[in-house]
Amino acid sequence: MIKIALLGSTGSIGRQVLSVVERYPEKFKIISMAAGSNAALFSQQVNKHKPKIACLTNPENLSSITEIPLGTEFYYGENALLHAVTGECDIVFDAVMGYAGLKAVKQAIELKKNVALANKETLVAGGGLIMPMAKKAGVSIIPVDSEHSAIWQALNFDTNREYKKLLITASGGALRNIPVENLSSVTASDALMHPNWNMGKKITVDCATMVNKGFEVIEAMWLFNAKRSDIEVVIHPESIVHSLVEFSDGAIMAQMGIPSMELPIQLALTYPERLYIENHELNLFGRTLNFKEVDKERYPAFFTVDKAIELGKNFPCAVSAADERVVDLFLNGKIKYTEIPLYLEKVLEKTEKLSLSFENLEYTDKMARVIVDEIYLSRSKA
Repeated sequence: MIKIALLGSTGSIGRQVLSVVERYPEKFKIISMAAGSNAALFSQQVNKHKPKIACLTNPENLSSITEIPLGTEFYYGENALLHAVTGECDIVFDAVMGYAGLKAVKQAIELKKNVALANKETLVAGGGLIMPMAKKAGVSIIPVDSEHSAIWQALNFDTNREYKKLLITASGGALRNIPVENLSSVTASDALMHPNWNMGKKITVDCATMVNKGFEVIEAMWLFNAKRSDIEVVIHPESIVHSLVEFSDGAIMAQMGIPSMELPIQLALTYPERLYIENHELNLFGRTLNFKEVDKERYPAFFTVDKAIELGKNFPCAVSAADERVVDLFLNGKIKYTEIPLYLEKVLEKTEKLSLSFENLEYTDKMARVIVDEIYLSRSKA
């Protein structure tokens, strides 16, 4: 019985983790769980799974927690998340969004717990700190993103295996067929109509801008000890090939499957064993697979993230935090879609270069959001 500390239980990834647990109750047990602001759903989850520890980080809707099971300790508030990272678990499944996920991984490593990682900020912002910590502690960072899971599978679950190149696929997002000259008039609802994947709002917008693919490049660099030149991003509209690995002899191994997160989520908990998932068979008959380069005119934000990679230090952290705030402005109708990369560029220009430390990353994260708000206010008054 594997005991899981689930962080981010009410999000898309968290709900699918619970589906895996419910599918194989003899193999998994939720020992602790944490959520952000969806208190009503969280209350249902807590009463169904009866964890020993339950944590709600945003107490605004606390009144929706109508009942706590006997034997469950309940915490709420900004730092409540860390209570869910308990020494009693076997694995920490980090599916929260934002810088808080990095703090949780740091604590998990300090407790010498393996981490199934679905939180981008952990490696985008803090990979240079987290990966050495994990190595020293003998802790595994298990990839959950479909792209990194695909690479991991192609490497036969061995992140130290030699390869020539990593090829990360991208669908191109919901706006991939909109004429570039029309992108300034698209709405949030347009950007959220992903043709292949069903995901949260923020990540779906990041798919449209391809910011998420830039972040995935950073993650792959840390997970697979890669240089930027070792990684190529290709547009693959069908979302059937989830990523590929090229070896020195020219062979390319691809992991294929339907566009669903259930496989990488379940595999992060069961590997090397592969367990049955209903309705996950891929029918290749009649399908055509296409691959093309990333268009700089259509996806300028992807190249802005690339610039942050080149700058190094705390700049990936800055662009990650800025993107979170900028996407929120876009989703709320306050800025145009085409303004997103402009904001990210401005944040990079205004970010102070700092050495890597958890304190400096936290400062950078906060300052990037402040810079975004300052830019927004100045543009609103203009």
